[in-house]
Amino acid sequence: MLRIAEATYTEQPWRIHEFTSDFDVEDVWSYRTPGAGPDDFPTMLAAMRAQGGLGKQPRVVRFLFAVRWKLGELFGWDDPSAGVGERVASLRDRLPDDLRDAPRGPDDAGMPLTAVYELDTEAARELANTTVHTVMHLGWVQAADGDYGLQMTVLVKPNGRFGRLYMAAIAPFRHLLVYPALTRQWERAWRDYAAR
Repeated sequence: MLRIAEATYTEQPWRIHEFTSDFDVEDVWSYRTPGAGPDDFPTMLAAMRAQGGLGKQPRVVRFLFAVRWKLGELFGWDDPSAGVGERVASLRDRLPDDLRDAPRGPDDAGMPLTAVYELDTEAARELANTTVHTVMHLGWVQAADGDYGLQMTVLVKPNGRFGRLYMAAIAPFRHLLVYPALTRQWERAWRDYAAR
């Protein structure tokens, strides 16, 4: 796993650029998928789903999420009235007709983000609460050496000053614990799936 430059996301011809100009790029990460080819993005998504969601993460990551959900419950951060379709419109409402008619991808009760769209080389999921409206974009990219791999970009629209402070406060936890654990899980998922 590698944190990579924002330009590696912005320079790609992703469809998501068409309707997320009001979001900021928070993080861009690259994942190793040895032996992957240009048509393997759906295979990677299937491997990730087979590996499981948050419940399959290491104990420390599950603990961090449990603390976050508890704080959200105590302070009302995750009240349904602050979510997608309530406080903020879903990105699905912004989609061009061809994307609106494309597959969304499955929603998973073990994953807090909901599907927006899923194509042959990119997919997007979103989440909103009182702190932020966020989008996880997954893309399939070709590296300079010709290999293909997964790129995850996190886009955010903080909800005011509190949202910006919240994002700054959780950044060390994301970078030092959550993303490395997610990386190990997703890269292992690819290896296990490819080994079959």
